Amino acid sequence: MKDIVIIGGGLGGLSAGISLQSKGYNVTIIEENHHPGGKMMPVEMDGYSFDFGPNTITMPEVFQSVINDAGGDSTHYFQFKRLVKHTKNVFHNGRILYQSADPEEMIAELEKLDPYGASHYKEYLREVEKLYTLAERGFFYRVFGSWRDYLSPQLSYSFMKVRPFEKMDHFHRRFFQDEDVLKVFNRYATYIGSSPYACPATFSLIGHLEMKEGVYYTIGGNTEIAKGFYQFFKEQGGTVHLGKRIKEIEVKDKRAVGVVTEDGDTISAYDVIVNGDFISATKNLIEEKDRPSHPDRKLDAYEPSISAFVILAGLRTYQDSVHHHQVYFTEDYQKEFSEIFMRQELPSDPTIYISHSAATDSRITKGSNLFILVNAPAAPLSYEQADAYKEKIYQKLEAKGLPIRESLEVERVYTPNTIKQKFSAYKGSLYGLASHRMTEAFLRPSNVSKDIEHLFYVGGTTHPGGGSPMVTISGRNIANYILKRDNKAMF
Repeated sequence: MKDIVIIGGGLGGLSAGISLQSKGYNVTIIEENHHPGGKMMPVEMDGYSFDFGPNTITMPEVFQSVINDAGGDSTHYFQFKRLVKHTKNVFHNGRILYQSADPEEMIAELEKLDPYGASHYKEYLREVEKLYTLAERGFFYRVFGSWRDYLSPQLSYSFMKVRPFEKMDHFHRRFFQDEDVLKVFNRYATYIGSSPYACPATFSLIGHLEMKEGVYYTIGGNTEIAKGFYQFFKEQGGTVHLGKRIKEIEVKDKRAVGVVTEDGDTISAYDVIVNGDFISATKNLIEEKDRPSHPDRKLDAYEPSISAFVILAGLRTYQDSVHHHQVYFTEDYQKEFSEIFMRQELPSDPTIYISHSAATDSRITKGSNLFILVNAPAAPLSYEQADAYKEKIYQKLEAKGLPIRESLEVERVYTPNTIKQKFSAYKGSLYGLASHRMTEAFLRPSNVSKDIEHLFYVGGTTHPGGGSPMVTISGRNIANYILKRDNKAMF
């Protein structure tokens, strides 16, 4: 049995751990926080339950397959509910658009605001399905270990077909004309921590997942996925250490041989897998002399993705007007991204996203559990700035008819500072790297270390990218890479 150490118990690390443990490896996961799942973090406050993230689940089969393919039954650990009419979008002028995975229902919604969009909606669905299919076949389930892996004819064909040189906003304008409706579909760029005016149209494929395949919710809270992975991994004989930080990855003769914890313990390993922020982990855990391909100056030059300003607000009065997913859009969406990325400032008139899972699953909490998120730059905030911005968000929501402060019973605020500290995230970013340049969009840091043998990376900052399904896939990809290396049957 080969010993494998995984640094980080997020979805990528748990996915890799389950897959390898079930094939006979001896896997140990070491997680710095006291919960499994990384940013998929449960928060309990005086009877109110919140999912810190992710709030939107797509591709449920990805999570199910991790357990099912390892010989278990995923339904014993978590179950999904499909939300057909999944998001309520409220615009600055009071207009409302509901998003639905039912095409006919969506066309009826579009006819109210964007007749052109209604008439082109089925064409839009066909185009984003093509993007998704090409990406799934060509990119998702690959490990890029060296430059040779990029030379596949199939990969080159797929790459040229996924609109890598067109921007997302430009792509969406082929199908929609109303400026408010365009905001709804351009918001998909934020799912990868980027701007729709700068990231490739390729990522419009997210529309296929939400608008055709559907949005899902995990009964009991989305964090049940991480809890289920954690429980199944331990049942398979895997070892998990929660609340333990890694100080260093041990490297000898250009090979990872184990890790050293902050309390001085040394854990030897045949392979080391890093499930965490590529930039932070590489810079903080590996001596610069051992990583010539990634010196500090190169790591510091990466553009961070969007971060977030988050408020968890428990309201004693149930808010029946708030959908499971609800978005209050700014009037000038392009200005918001300019402020975030160009000026590194909090948006002056922010778009506000709310996840209200009690609208679907009232048993999980008392009253209303509002996860309130505003996109923010990956930059530090002072306590005074954070408090003032919280009040600004409350004022905007109250002006929209949502009585926050009069019904507020509990609250907790997370800023980019918090995210950086709690999750060892690069400058507090949510997705590591912004997908604005071609290199970060399509040539993300490799899952296989270029300098150190037996060192691998999984998670949102590496291939295939951010988002809970992609992170989970990255773990499976590396597990299969190791299995193939060792001449074992793959998944």
